[in-house]
Amino acid sequence: MQTISLLRQSEDELSQLAEKAKLARRLIIDMAASPVGCHIGGSLSVIDLLIGAYAVYGSDPDSVIVLSKGHAAAALYAALYVNGILADNPADSYGQEGSLFTGHPNHKLPGIPFATGSLGHGIPYAAGWALAQKLKGSPGIGLAISGDGELQEGLCWETAQIAQAQSLANFIYIVDCNGGQNDGYIADISPIRNLRQRFEAFGFLVREIDGHSLEEIVGAVVPDPEKPVAVLAATVKGKGVAAIEGKAEAHYAKIPQKLAERWKAGLR
Repeated sequence: MQTISLLRQSEDELSQLAEKAKLARRLIIDMAASPVGCHIGGSLSVIDLLIGAYAVYGSDPDSVIVLSKGHAAAALYAALYVNGILADNPADSYGQEGSLFTGHPNHKLPGIPFATGSLGHGIPYAAGWALAQKLKGSPGIGLAISGDGELQEGLCWETAQIAQAQSLANFIYIVDCNGGQNDGYIADISPIRNLRQRFEAFGFLVREIDGHSLEEIVGAVVPDPEKPVAVLAATVKGKGVAAIEGKAEAHYAKIPQKLAERWKAGLR
């Protein structure tokens, strides 16, 4: 596990991460242009979080990164590819019959320890990993990334209770707070208020960050000596593509290739 001192990225390192994030966004758009499309909105909101997490823990064999919001598998595949963990470009066969690049994370692929998809389940996978590492005396981290709509699942809070009860200081829970879910905006469906206070009530150290600032992301995924950590990352659904930024209806899309090329050319 890397130490806090190693988490201070130079300008060159941050620039390299930004380039990875931009390339990953291009791949996500390409997957949205596949015959089946993809969950583009949440994939574009979470990709910076994945890039930052892999910059810190991607080469640590004792740690795992679990994407609990498994419908954003396109982002996970893109992050693994730009980091050299996957050899094959996921956009070449995403969603095709017989392809391992399925619509939810496929544990048969390198770098994916657990298949996820049913919301809420990836959180206990990461917490269970953290508990196992603690019992072994290993410094490994269990890091989970969920959506904010996912917090409507009771399993998320049951896991938070266990993490506190077991003093899992090696458990990091990142929430991709993009304000949207499958059927619209969270605020219109089941508002989640006082999120910081909720996690603090469960015994977490809470950090609130800009979920598109790679510098803030890398600095936030540092374990606390005593408590599990919750990182509340403010993000924008569809981040980088002006036509869909912040729009709940961009949850899933299948787009024509010409539109994909325009979106990639206009990435910001």
